[in-house]
Amino acid sequence: MDWWLTLSLILGALLVLMMLGLPVAFAFLAVNLVGAYVFLGGTSGIEQLVINTTDALTSFTLVPIAMFMIMGEVMFRSGIANDLMDTLDKWFGKLKGRLAFMAVGGGVLFSTLTGNSMGAIALLGSSLVPEMERRGYKKPMSLGPIIGSAGLAIMIPPSALAVVLGVVAEISIGRLLIAIILPGLLMAVLYALYIWGRCTLQPDLAPTFEVQATPLRVKVEAGIRNILPIGFIVFAVVGVIFLGLATPTEAAASGAVATILLALAKRRLTVENFRVSMFESANISVMVLLIVAGAVAFSQLLAFTGTTFGMMDAVLSLPLNDHMIVLAMVLTVVLLGMFMGPLPIMLITLPIFVPVVEQLGFDTIWFAVLFLLAIETGSTSPPLGAALFVMKAVAPQGTTMGSIYKAAIPFLICDFLAIAIIFAFPQIVTVPVGWMFG
Repeated sequence: MDWWLTLSLILGALLVLMMLGLPVAFAFLAVNLVGAYVFLGGTSGIEQLVINTTDALTSFTLVPIAMFMIMGEVMFRSGIANDLMDTLDKWFGKLKGRLAFMAVGGGVLFSTLTGNSMGAIALLGSSLVPEMERRGYKKPMSLGPIIGSAGLAIMIPPSALAVVLGVVAEISIGRLLIAIILPGLLMAVLYALYIWGRCTLQPDLAPTFEVQATPLRVKVEAGIRNILPIGFIVFAVVGVIFLGLATPTEAAASGAVATILLALAKRRLTVENFRVSMFESANISVMVLLIVAGAVAFSQLLAFTGTTFGMMDAVLSLPLNDHMIVLAMVLTVVLLGMFMGPLPIMLITLPIFVPVVEQLGFDTIWFAVLFLLAIETGSTSPPLGAALFVMKAVAPQGTTMGSIYKAAIPFLICDFLAIAIIFAFPQIVTVPVGWMFG
């Protein structure tokens, strides 16, 4: 059977199952089992697929997924996230558009601590948006900054999606976690510049209001009490990798321990909070691992049937230069993000895209960063980006999807600008990785 017909049957069956409402993990499982039986020699093919998938799931590199989930759950349930917002509120003072800047600052901090973009939108949206609208902020400045900045969780370590990408694409997770730091900060800077410029040109979007002056001593005390300890967690995750003291997997574990110790030090981690945090993190981790198992088997199915190589030859024969092919892949991910969740996109496209990128001779870490940027952009893209619906769920009553779409578009432009900058200047990704790993 020709490779394109095999690909059409496999992808078609997968998409049909997803559209019927079958969970992603079980859709992959069904397609993989039937595909292995039909294309790989019956039950012997299924047995080989199970063996290969088992080997992938027992990999030490998957441990960070569970560890990052523990970090996020403990952080939110212990109230440390709310402490951060209170401290930021004191520090921003009378700055014009202060609440919008707080959304960006909160997005960066929560991304560094939890790696959970949907959770960041839920927390920031429910806590900041009502206050912003009460103060007279218009929708573009109350909804937009939260939608944009919460997506930074994908681009700033710890990022569970980056770990999944590293496993599926067989890319060094340590290199990838280091590579996404500067692009994530670049996005935050672009968001802040947009907010400053828009508030300057249209002051009515973020009206000034009287803020009670906070003495410098109180600001410093709040910073020492609520922000400085966060440096302990950041060092436990990123610093130990920079210093060569731990592997990415060990760093994820040390980050989870540091988060728990901080919650204990603040006397916020009750037995019930700890129990719920462990249960919820295990629940999410199992779901993610099931999806990873399906992705690994799916990529092997494509390889064993010759579909991957056929697709690679077809792409390489297109009358496009190498950079245009990569750009087409990135834009494809953005378009898919308007209609699908990040994980299905990643699991369907990576087994096809990564071999092509390697064959073209590009740095796979650079492409992985562009891929994550595209995933983040797609998740906030109308009409069906997941982040937009999370915002709708937590936004004040009366907020329409139309106003959410309009608020998100300027931040999408910032995302596309970040993609263009990384695409044009890969050194932003490759130099820190080269400096770190040689």
